[in-house]
Amino acid sequence: MIKPLIRSIIFSAVFIAGCKKDDKNVHVDGAPMSVESFVPLQGGGGTSILISGVNFTGDTSQLEITINGNKLAIVGANTKQIMAVVPKKCGSGKVTVKIGKDVVNSTMDFNYVFTRTVSTLAGNGNSGYANGKGDEVEFNFKGEPWYRSQGIAVDKDLNVYVADPGNHCIRKIDSTGTVTLFCGNPNSSGYADGKGLDAKFIYPYDVAVDKDGNVFSVDPINWDIRKITPDGTATTWLWAAQEPWMVAIDKSTNLPYYGNHSGAGGIYKITAQFAAERIIADISWPAGFDFDKDGNLYLSGNGDNTITKYAKGTWAPTIIAGQKGVAGYQNGPGPAAKFSNPWGLEVDAAGNIFVAGNGTGGGDVNSPDQSIRFIAANTWTVSTYAGSSSAGYSDAIGESAAFSAPGGVAIDKNGTVYVLDKNNNRVRKIVSE
Repeated sequence: MIKPLIRSIIFSAVFIAGCKKDDKNVHVDGAPMSVESFVPLQGGGGTSILISGVNFTGDTSQLEITINGNKLAIVGANTKQIMAVVPKKCGSGKVTVKIGKDVVNSTMDFNYVFTRTVSTLAGNGNSGYANGKGDEVEFNFKGEPWYRSQGIAVDKDLNVYVADPGNHCIRKIDSTGTVTLFCGNPNSSGYADGKGLDAKFIYPYDVAVDKDGNVFSVDPINWDIRKITPDGTATTWLWAAQEPWMVAIDKSTNLPYYGNHSGAGGIYKITAQFAAERIIADISWPAGFDFDKDGNLYLSGNGDNTITKYAKGTWAPTIIAGQKGVAGYQNGPGPAAKFSNPWGLEVDAAGNIFVAGNGTGGGDVNSPDQSIRFIAANTWTVSTYAGSSSAGYSDAIGESAAFSAPGGVAIDKNGTVYVLDKNNNRVRKIVSE
């Protein structure tokens, strides 16, 4: 038996098709037009929705349907109904009908349901050092209990750079998925500038890429920030005021910033080689941070279990998500949400914030957050992007996927998300459609 909703859509599609050539099937300019309802109320890319209302048109060349500013493909229409297909990555929003100069919106939002597919980009789970592709690759993210593995970044050419502290080096994953040594010596830790194997690090914890393809890294044991050119040549860029644990690039200025995580931490702006100034002081165990396109700074408060926005220039703080001093795993409006030792953080081109949930020492598998959380731009509503409250390893969709101590997150220009999955010694990939 055909379900009522499907039957309704099929009937309406036949009705619409039969009315296309009716000369009376036209829109009356300036007369009242409205969207009374639409079905279904939610769905993903490829969903056909039936829009019912008043004073539409059967002339599809004059008709435009959008959701969240994205055009829907129109299947057919008459003056009372329109059938259209939702495009991929459309997002949620009002259904907008436009005919000539007449525009009307639905009162309700269409709820777009994303399919977020988690896969393994590189790594076989073993602690070691091996280059290659897929499960040929070995990283050493776990290593000593104090490794705070969050270093992952992606450039405009879709190369992913990964800080591998257990191997004392920076690895590169190119757009084909091939992993190679970028800079540092996996067989010898220490301090040395140079190209490729000639450079030496002790524990590189974090990396960030500027618009010119330069990679900036921090090494808390060496107390330095290095600038690594695209050919893998490392140069000391700054001696840190305190142990540097994290680094980010201000997208509005292309300048690097670094942070220290020890005690009353701070954020420092690097204005030139060997020149920096502290812009934010006395943070309780700061973790990952990043900037939006306007230069506002967003920070994971590992010690406070909060996500804070610092306004550009004044650096005035506002907690946008999480409850200060209250650990947990809860989604919802920003003030109601809960985090548990959040760590890596990245802001996408639209201002959405991604947070790697587990910044516990040693990557505690009993931590209540083993996920990548998503904070919607401006509304600051928190949801789970992928993963859950349970540690494990599973490539799957959304909350069915499993991570173990996800510590770092990066987003490429196409919106693909990359995760440094510490305990699993893998780099994971999330494609949202």
